Amino acid sequence: MQASVDIHCHIMPGVDDGSRDMDTSLKMLEIAARDGITDVILTPHHKPLHHNVSVERNKIYTKRLQEAIDNAGINIRLYSGNEIYYSDETQRELEEGKICTLADSEYVLVEFHPTNPYSAICNAVYQIQGAGFIPIIAHVERYSDIVEHPAYVEELIDKGCYIQINALSVMGKYGFGIKLFAKKILKNRLVHFVATDAHDIKKRAPHMADCRAYIQRKYGKDYADRIFYDNAMSVIRGEIL
Repeated sequence: MQASVDIHCHIMPGVDDGSRDMDTSLKMLEIAARDGITDVILTPHHKPLHHNVSVERNKIYTKRLQEAIDNAGINIRLYSGNEIYYSDETQRELEEGKICTLADSEYVLVEFHPTNPYSAICNAVYQIQGAGFIPIIAHVERYSDIVEHPAYVEELIDKGCYIQINALSVMGKYGFGIKLFAKKILKNRLVHFVATDAHDIKKRAPHMADCRAYIQRKYGKDYADRIFYDNAMSVIRGEIL
């Protein structure tokens, strides 16, 4: 099975609406390993007005989970990160080092409310870039204004963003309209990362293999390699895509 890297998941135990405990996290990572995932960036939510895990605790928890999976014989490398719910505080918190970047790189994973207009997303992009970071737009298929105007995806890329979609969206889990949008931007090579956005071991488990096989069949092996492995490894290494 070909190797994949997951840059967006909620597998860190007991910190957000993802894994409840260490046992669940181990089961999730067993599923991931069976699906060919070799490297995982843990991205617990960082939201305004929430009790967010500090950068220091995030790294401690990542190390603790790595030790647990090593002991369990699960062959996956873990890295720290956050999924940032953009707010007026985001730029300041990034500048002050209060949010985990992806694997200690300059890349940050950022999400928005599904109804945020494109103009607000653009403004957030400028703020993040102004703080010195490179935005990766999480699950771009969830933002209604962008889904209604697929050309916005290319505009975001031209502004210096990178684009992530969820594997389950590609496979039709969230409806035909979302799948159609995902196929459109995949066909135009406007996706840089496919991730699991995993939250549990059932409905939102960290499956990647079926989606990778589908994309490889539809859009070619070279492109599949880039968006499931090569680009993510460039993030982990702190390289420019």
